[in-house]
Amino acid sequence: MNDFNEKLARLAVKYAIDVQPGDDVSVEGSEVANDLIKAICIEVIKAGGHPYPISAIKGLNVATLKYGNDEQLQYIGPGMKMLIQKFQARIQILADYNTMKMTDIDPDKQNRFQRNPEFPELMKTYMERVEKKELKWVVVPYPCDALAQDAKTDTESYKEFVYKALKLDAEDPAEEWRKIEKEQDLKVEILNKVENIQVLGEDTDITLSVKGRPWENCCGHENLPDGEIFTSPIENSVNGKIRFTYPGIYQGKEVENIYLEFKDGKVIKATAEKGQELLDTILKIENANILGEFAIGTNYGVTKFTKNMLFDEKIGGTMHMALGMGFPETKSENQECAIHWDILKDMSGENSKIIADGKIIYQDGKWKI
Repeated sequence: MNDFNEKLARLAVKYAIDVQPGDDVSVEGSEVANDLIKAICIEVIKAGGHPYPISAIKGLNVATLKYGNDEQLQYIGPGMKMLIQKFQARIQILADYNTMKMTDIDPDKQNRFQRNPEFPELMKTYMERVEKKELKWVVVPYPCDALAQDAKTDTESYKEFVYKALKLDAEDPAEEWRKIEKEQDLKVEILNKVENIQVLGEDTDITLSVKGRPWENCCGHENLPDGEIFTSPIENSVNGKIRFTYPGIYQGKEVENIYLEFKDGKVIKATAEKGQELLDTILKIENANILGEFAIGTNYGVTKFTKNMLFDEKIGGTMHMALGMGFPETKSENQECAIHWDILKDMSGENSKIIADGKIIYQDGKWKI
């Protein structure tokens, strides 16, 4: 695994976003991932692009939240605006020195940035450019100590887990992701003809319409590792109840045993065994009480819950929903919400089913199509 940085950098730059000569590429991550940031910048240069490295200084975000006034917390700098409006590619490295660093920060204070009146329009521009392929992006992991601790394992074992999940152990990792793309294309072709979905399981009986909403094949171009198929439900069609069996992770904080009830597309009841106040705060964000995504995990090589949604939402045998912003490519009409919060449900248990137009397509964690 000594080749981890070089192989991941090549996969991200050459396969995931296919950097072209002249592309401006932001490479963003924590200082704990500086060796991967450097490796990615080198690959961008080799591809003829212009890397723009952004390495976050340990503790600076927390200090800003602790000492910043309202104007400072809502400030969107010219660098971020330029990235969203002008850059051709964005690579975000998921790494941290402490994933619990926000624990003592008031959730309301954390959300003030999203109340900037410019934020919704900026996010709309971002999503539109992504849909038009004017801005390519990918999120990649770096196996640091903090993420290993969240996964309840040692760093070396976690690095091996990440290495295999990324398929870096294959002779040609990019070719492995191309095979997945072809396999999932067949399921997407079937799902694109579906009108109504019902999910059944523990404390769960929820229905939604996906008529006319295209499904997306996630195969390593925007997330690495990858492995999911998703769409955006028709906003006012969601009705029923669902209990999520894994904790929702929001800015490093956990909300456990989440139970939601929907009526005509909006959350009308929300409870949590732990983190009720945070859940209530999230749902107060404009349009965060509407579903922006319905998705099924397809990566059976991701075998454990790690408190890292980059991996967890891909777990084969699970499905997830996201409160808040949907995606232009799936024709979501909820694109102006400031958040997109994924919450995960285990579907491998007995009597867990996904039914499409009256036909079981997924049962006990396995595809039936």
